[in-house]
Amino acid sequence: MVAKDRTLRVVVGVEEALATWARTVSDRMRGRERDAGAGFVEYAGLMILIAGIFTLIDGLGLDGQISGAIGDAVADVIGG
Repeated sequence: MVAKDRTLRVVVGVEEALATWARTVSDRMRGRERDAGAGFVEYAGLMILIAGIFTLIDGLGLDGQISGAIGDAVADVIGG
């Protein structure tokens, strides 16, 4: 139970960090002072970050725990 809660907190923390990053990038790209040509670099940075997260999850063997936590959360929501 403790590992599931910890895993869920990590996933939520990563989601919040990515959402903040996405808002910042979006504001920079749409604003008056947008960084021309920075889109590719930011896209590459996002791909590297996602690859790192997947590598970390796989390396630590958390993939089963994460899918179990997601399954449990879905079951709680739909009442299953």
